[in-house]
Amino acid sequence: MQIDDTDRRILRHWLADPGAERAALAARAGVTPATLWRRIERLRAAGVLRAEGAAIDWRALGYGIEVSLRFTLDKTNPRAFDEFIAGARAVPEVIAIETFLGRVDVRLNVVARDLAHWTGIYRDRILTLPHIAEVEALMLVATIKDSAGLPL
Repeated sequence: MQIDDTDRRILRHWLADPGAERAALAARAGVTPATLWRRIERLRAAGVLRAEGAAIDWRALGYGIEVSLRFTLDKTNPRAFDEFIAGARAVPEVIAIETFLGRVDVRLNVVARDLAHWTGIYRDRILTLPHIAEVEALMLVATIKDSAGLPL
């Protein structure tokens, strides 16, 4: 789908203030509320806008630690990926699962309340996942940039 300058302006203002009322968003983007609604519906239908939802800050809920785990799987079993991912999905503290081509097969982002909680998750839930050949853990120290936006 091709987007024009008006679409870009709408998306830019929406990303800057996702909670804005539609009338205010339309005014900032320089369009009428009806035009804004039509444009948003068209962007949704084209799959450009996937969802609207809540962004939850897990730190505000008491989870002070995030760890990124990189896994290389033992791929001698043809179901290794599927079985590993099914097991990882069952761990409530896993907030993201990504697969890759290359030396690293899968990355999990895991949150924990503190180091003791992390240790329990790692020993009891992560290391028991099937088909792990190698794992590397990287504990998050700081997030410098976290943006789903594009340079529109």
